[in-house]
Amino acid sequence: MKKLLLYVGVILAVVILLPLLIVKGCNYTVEEPSESPDLLIEEKILVYDHSSRTVKNMDLEEYLKEVVAAEMPADFDIEALKAQAVAARTFAYSRKIRAYRPEPGVHDEADICTDYKHCQAWISRGTAMKKWGIFNASRNWNKISRAVNETKGLIITYDSKVINALFHANSGGKTENIGDVWDGVQVPYLKSVESNGEDAAKDFKSTVIIKIKDFIGKLKNEYPDIKLSSKNVPGSIKILEYTEGGRVKTLKAGDIIIKGTDFRKLMELRSANFKIEKAGNDSIKITTLGYGHGVGLSQWGANYLAKRGGTFDEIVKYYYTGVEITSIKDYIKLVGD
Repeated sequence: MKKLLLYVGVILAVVILLPLLIVKGCNYTVEEPSESPDLLIEEKILVYDHSSRTVKNMDLEEYLKEVVAAEMPADFDIEALKAQAVAARTFAYSRKIRAYRPEPGVHDEADICTDYKHCQAWISRGTAMKKWGIFNASRNWNKISRAVNETKGLIITYDSKVINALFHANSGGKTENIGDVWDGVQVPYLKSVESNGEDAAKDFKSTVIIKIKDFIGKLKNEYPDIKLSSKNVPGSIKILEYTEGGRVKTLKAGDIIIKGTDFRKLMELRSANFKIEKAGNDSIKITTLGYGHGVGLSQWGANYLAKRGGTFDEIVKYYYTGVEITSIKDYIKLVGD
């Protein structure tokens, strides 16, 4: 009898406790696919939703509508929305086929996630329509659906390979070479280009005022050995080098040299295109232009081009140097040959 009870206890532990431990370790659940995995090559994508902490098996094109709704204002020109749809599809599909992968431990069970800081922004259709309000919801959703539907299946390639279609909100007037943002990374299609009309954004220029003591505190927290006196700020902050895109590449704070991108992150700035000035006796003012890392397609720049007659394919080829636009089906045939 004791052996029987022990046997039953082991079975219960395996059936009940083990799945609980697995879920706790992953910290989210996985939704079961609604179709056979063999049918999901092109049409489906696994998305980790940070809000619900679940992995969702979504239709790729429907997922893209919710990405475009989150990434770009619905009142942008339709050709800009189409360019965004193609870039977002390329970004998602490249993750799906494992052309580009995050570090291990970052949504391993999913192809992509809903955190814009890591992958792409995403908002559910219901939430987007509620945000737009009753008078604009249907019109905006129909416009975004049109942008995705009219570019269905189209992705961007370079040298017959799917590109890493990075994009951002506003470059501040000129996009970045990828190597100026991520050291050691050289990609021929992610080159700096002029990006006009971005100052139409109401937050094109932004300013933050920081108390000198808080400014020094942040620096010392990150760089404990830094020698920086509160009596000579911002005089002791010197820009050493700018990128081709006009952003701060390196600066010297006291006796420490800091990358512009690291300084941006530390001070929580909208971009690395910034200047530092004194603001009164106890504060400094940091003024930034643009928003985002500045690499690849600029959303505000795309809208400027679209309003002047640019088509989505022209916009895509402007921001991604030397690329081609093809369909996923043709790409699969090419890879299979």
